Amino acid sequence: MEPLLVVLQGLPLTLIVSIGSFIVGAILAVPLSLGLRTSILPLRLICRLVVDLLRGVPMIVWLFVLKFGISSPEFRLTSLEAALLGLGTISAGYLAEIYRAGLQTVPRGQYEASQALGISRPIAFFRIIAPQAVRIVSPTIATYFIGLLKSSSIASTIIVAEMVFQAQAYARQNLSISGVLPYVFAGLLYIALSVPIAMASRSLDERLRKSVI
Repeated sequence: MEPLLVVLQGLPLTLIVSIGSFIVGAILAVPLSLGLRTSILPLRLICRLVVDLLRGVPMIVWLFVLKFGISSPEFRLTSLEAALLGLGTISAGYLAEIYRAGLQTVPRGQYEASQALGISRPIAFFRIIAPQAVRIVSPTIATYFIGLLKSSSIASTIIVAEMVFQAQAYARQNLSISGVLPYVFAGLLYIALSVPIAMASRSLDERLRKSVI
């Protein structure tokens, strides 16, 4: 049971990194997704460049740059802050594309109908367009969050003591077969966390579809 207890010590930080970075990404992705759809060409190109840059550079590179590349005696990010900021900004790039795809999938007639009824663009967006887009992309967002949950293990490379970090530390101290057990328990815990999220996503998707019908 000792390997399991060791891995469980990293569970809170795994959840903090996963949920925290997802929240950061979900917020930052909103202006990016709107920028990707704007008619202002320079702004659209800038947003496209930012999204492609965030998605194109490996996660571990962003984490190392934030943790070790911009450090100075006056300004230094902690390992947790670097993980939250790094994974959060990367999530913004991916979620911006998901948001953009969802908004693009909403039938054009919805926009035209809201204009014909005299509904202002902000109200039409938040009351008519956005709810439909959320229904469309909710399974994709849930799938991305599950992937982010597993990708949070990369934070162990900058000494964030999450589950994989704890498993590595135990394995280095126990070179026998018991050193493999923490990784097994970590994998089982990732599955235990991911399955309920997937089930909740399917349930939410079915509920939203019924509400529309």
